[in-house]
Amino acid sequence: MKYLAAYLLLGLGGNTSPSADDIKGVLSSVGIDADDERLDKLISELDGKDIQELIAEGSTKLASVPSGGGGGAAAPAAAAGGGAAATEEKKPEKEPEPEEESDDDMGLDLFG
Repeated sequence: MKYLAAYLLLGLGGNTSPSADDIKGVLSSVGIDADDERLDKLISELDGKDIQELIAEGSTKLASVPSGGGGGAAAPAAAAGGGAAATEEKKPEKEPEPEEESDDDMGLDLFG
């Protein structure tokens, strides 16, 4: 990927046909040692091809790839101990505290 990125950077800079030495120069400027075998493979695959056409072709291929999306709902977790939860005694509910004031403004007083 870093070799392709260097190739594309050179293409954006105006070099329509970057050589292996050009790519090595870009990579070495950021401290990356280039692997000659991978670099030669990239150069041979991209030789004589227009960068803009390759990007357009790749974009159409990516558009047809599913990108995840909705998925399904998660299954509910099973209750531990079988029916233990159903036989548990009900706790008395707390009575709600009466409101002291109307909370029409939700307790926010913007102007004092």
